[in-house]
This record gives sequence, structure tokens and C-alpha cells, in this order.
Amino acid sequence: MALLEALKLARQMGIDSVVFEVDSEMTANVAADYTAKMSLQSNLPWLLYLSSFNPEMIDFARVQKELQECSRDIEASGIKVTPKSENLARLTGTIPGPIGTPYEGGTFQIDISLPDGYPFEPPKMQFATKVWHPNISSQSGAICLDILKDQWSPALTLKTALLSVQALLSAPQPDDPQDAVVAQQYLKDYQTFSGTARYWTETFAKTSSLGVEEKFWIRIGAETVEMGFHEAIVRSTLDAVGGDENLALEKLCSG
Repeated sequence: MALLEALKLARQMGIDSVVFEVDSEMTANVAADYTAKMSLQSNLPWLLYLSSFNPEMIDFARVQKELQECSRDIEASGIKVTPKSENLARLTGTIPGPIGTPYEGGTFQIDISLPDGYPFEPPKMQFATKVWHPNISSQSGAICLDILKDQWSPALTLKTALLSVQALLSAPQPDDPQDAVVAQQYLKDYQTFSGTARYWTETFAKTSSLGVEEKFWIRIGAETVEMGFHEAIVRSTLDAVGGDENLALEKLCSG
């Protein structure tokens, strides 16, 4: 109350704005709400605040709120975000493959790391599920998307970022690629691109009790044995390349 009375007195004295320092435990969002409320109550045209909170610390209260909001409509959106541990800086996002695309029917997991400055800095995201797409690295899962870089805004959330990643699956941007090989295939031979993307979705993104290695073996294991490769060699080669069937076949055939 004393602060409010002081602000009203300041208004009577013709002071246009007030700068004050908030407690270090007050987050940016709470401070902003507080200043807006005090501005209305004191009838000042604007109210500024000088914050002593550390902008290099993650706003975990906001992260927790985002997780709760995301879980409320998971059945409708299919978008899910879950912590990897008690540390909310490490998360896993899950998105369904868009209908009408080579990714339809797939469930894609995305590793999320929150930088110290979140939400003022964008989250770091990369696909944990292997995907064949011009704007996603087929090797590392790195994503080329503007809102995860210079177009990020604190007004965005983890859910909106994941929705944007999902939209990217529907509308690739081969002229600004993350994976040049995939982008060239997309531009020059879309039919082959679509078939490869669909094949990768079936192999890596479809829910199944079988592991990637077993899926591979059921489809082409017998064929590789007929080509003269021992089963143990085929399985060890597949394991050595992280389950990438194309690389496994290439490595087997190259000797």
C-alpha cells in the first residue's frame, strides 16, 4: 500500500514514469504483470521496472506451465512434451506425421534442450527419430527452421515450436536446406524422395514391438544372406551404422 500511495503522489507531482527494482526471485512474467497492475492502480501513463533477476536463468515456472497446457489437448493435437528427468531443461517432444505426407502414420521424437536464457532464447531441438527431409539432417537430426533461430520470440512456446516443426514436414523448403543431398533429390526426383521418406517413416517412426534391426531383418535379411553375407555380419554392420539400413547395405556391398 505504501508503494501505491507513493506512486499516486508521484502522479500528482507530474512524474511521468517510475523505475523500480524487483526482487531477484521475481520472474520476468510476474514482474511484467505486477508493473501493469500498479500502472493501472496509480493512474500513471506507464510504469517501467529495472529487474535484478538473472536473465541467464531458465524460467522453470513457465516451463512447468507450458507442460501442463500441452498435456491438456494432447489427444486433439498429438503434440506431447515430457521431461527426460527431474531437470526440466532436458525434454522430449513428440509429434505425429502430418496426414497426406510421406510421414503420415509416423510418430517422431524430438530432443529438446532449454538454454539458460529460455524463454528469451530459443529452445534447441533436433530429431531423435531418423527422418528423410530437406530441412532435417539425415545424420544428426538437426533442424533448419527460422523460429528456432533468429525469428524466435518469448511469446512462442514449446508447443508452438513443435507445431512449426510439424508444419515443416508438410511443407519442405529445399531452397534453404539442412541436408543438401535430400534437397537435391526432392527438387530433381520427387518420386524417389517421397518413396525414401515413406520408407524411413515405416522403418524408424512407426510404433512396433520390433526393433529397427528386426524390421530390417524381416524385410531384407534373407536376401542379404542369399547374397553371401553371414547373418552375424549383417546384424553387426547394421548396429555399427546406428540402424541406418541404406548405409548398412552400402557398407556390406562395398566390402
